Amino acid sequence: MKLDHLGIAVKNLDEAVRFYKDVLGLELIEREEVPEERVRIAIFKVGDVFIELLEGTSEDSAISRFVSKRGEGIHHLAIRVDDVEEVSKRLRERGVPLVYDVPKLVAGGKRKINFIHPKATHGVLLEILERCGE
Repeated sequence: MKLDHLGIAVKNLDEAVRFYKDVLGLELIEREEVPEERVRIAIFKVGDVFIELLEGTSEDSAISRFVSKRGEGIHHLAIRVDDVEEVSKRLRERGVPLVYDVPKLVAGGKRKINFIHPKATHGVLLEILERCGE
């Protein structure tokens, strides 16, 4: 396991990208829409870790609800694993509440994800993430 990325919820992805790219000077690695999660994302690499900016694409997306309720800011930490299905199974066996019953394949099959509910992690939403094909 290792830290993969820090997810930051934003109101306006284009404005946030300009700050991280033009002001901080970070390199924009990728921009994409993830329809399964109803978000648009922009990814920057900082050392061995990524910063993932997320903007909801519908009012009922988790990111839009988060921003509406709490404002912009850190949404989740993502931990990369080799097999998200196996890790989800082990966590479930230990009574850890997960957001999805079955991990989701997202981003055109590039990633498989699940989330550990914040009530189990002392208030932090943790994503467990498998990068498929890497």
